[in-house]
Amino acid sequence: MNIHAIFNVFQGVQTFVSSPWAINLSRIMLILLGLLLMYLGRKGVLEALLMIPMGLGMATINASVLFFDPLNLHHGLGTLFVEAQAGAGLSKIASAGDLMYIIGIDWLQPIYTFTFSNGLIACFVFMGIGSLLDIGFLMSRPYLSMFIALWAELGTIFTLPIAQFFGYSVKQAAAIAMVGGADGPMVLFTSLKLAPELFVPIAVVAYLYLGLTYGGYPYLIKALVPKKLRAIPMDPPKNKNFSEGQKMAFAAVCCVVLCFLFPVAAPLIFSLFFGVVIRESGIKQFQDLLSGPILYLSTMFLGLMLGILCEANTIFDPKVLPLLLLGMLALLLSGIGGLLGGYLAYFFSKGKVNPVIGIAGVSCVPTTAKVAQKIVFKDNPQAMIMPYALGANISGVITTAIIAGIFCTLIK
Repeated sequence: MNIHAIFNVFQGVQTFVSSPWAINLSRIMLILLGLLLMYLGRKGVLEALLMIPMGLGMATINASVLFFDPLNLHHGLGTLFVEAQAGAGLSKIASAGDLMYIIGIDWLQPIYTFTFSNGLIACFVFMGIGSLLDIGFLMSRPYLSMFIALWAELGTIFTLPIAQFFGYSVKQAAAIAMVGGADGPMVLFTSLKLAPELFVPIAVVAYLYLGLTYGGYPYLIKALVPKKLRAIPMDPPKNKNFSEGQKMAFAAVCCVVLCFLFPVAAPLIFSLFFGVVIRESGIKQFQDLLSGPILYLSTMFLGLMLGILCEANTIFDPKVLPLLLLGMLALLLSGIGGLLGGYLAYFFSKGKVNPVIGIAGVSCVPTTAKVAQKIVFKDNPQAMIMPYALGANISGVITTAIIAGIFCTLIK
């Protein structure tokens, strides 16, 4: 099949998904998907904190705009009994604001306006995440951690030209490519900077796929890393008992240097290291506030907003549809790149590094680190790679922030 045939097939799919009944069928599919996400979150297959509110929001918004009128009993679009919310001029969802109007839950509007649409909620999440991170794991093996994290950005780098091939501008392509960094707040923030017209579908796709990485990456590891290598134990880091003062100083210096080099990404860089500094400063009241109410409340509203924004017209818009493929491709390439980095570390160390830690370079903190440890534990219950995986995980957040800063600074 040549390239022209592929484009013809793709255009045919775009035409089909634009039809009213295809959109209606898509809404039913998204309702079922939302319920499935809730079930998988409840069972622990996916991240419950995000997937349960996101799944309910997704099912609710698509049910609110669903129409079904086989006997043409209504003048406009309607359900079996009453006119649907999407009728009377709103059968086509034009913006995120339309969804806020349709669902009729007024208290979500200020949350969307003041925290989601400007990226503030991403900063809150990063503060909470930072307050939970022990940066000592990174300080123990900085070169190994950064080496793996750089390889895990493979999806971010290669998805950019692929997205341009699909017809996106360089700014839009860069925003889409950030999904490969597997850092939800960073994706949301970067898309607001580079492609605000696409930030809703990019954010929805990013968080939806990040939730699925917990279930998908184990299969990628098993496919690319043989059991013999997965079972390799790693010695604990030696003489690396850093004091709280040393960790605090390291975090402060990193924050200042990175904000100086990449001022565009300073809000998220500052938020992450602010959480780290609070953790190491010993101010228990602030740490409890960041790691508890702020992190969990932000995560809950983030999941709700993403679910409600996940309406069929937004997700299956022909202009947005390639995002579904590109987001999946970006995360797949990043996972492969991370494992490739793990293999290189294994060879350079003459077999002392377990290559599975490569998946932790994909900076979905701390999900991918837990995935790495879980897979290794099944093959060798005595193997403990978590300290190394967390070091790569934290490095992944930093490298993603650096790439985001580069994109936002250089792409005009």
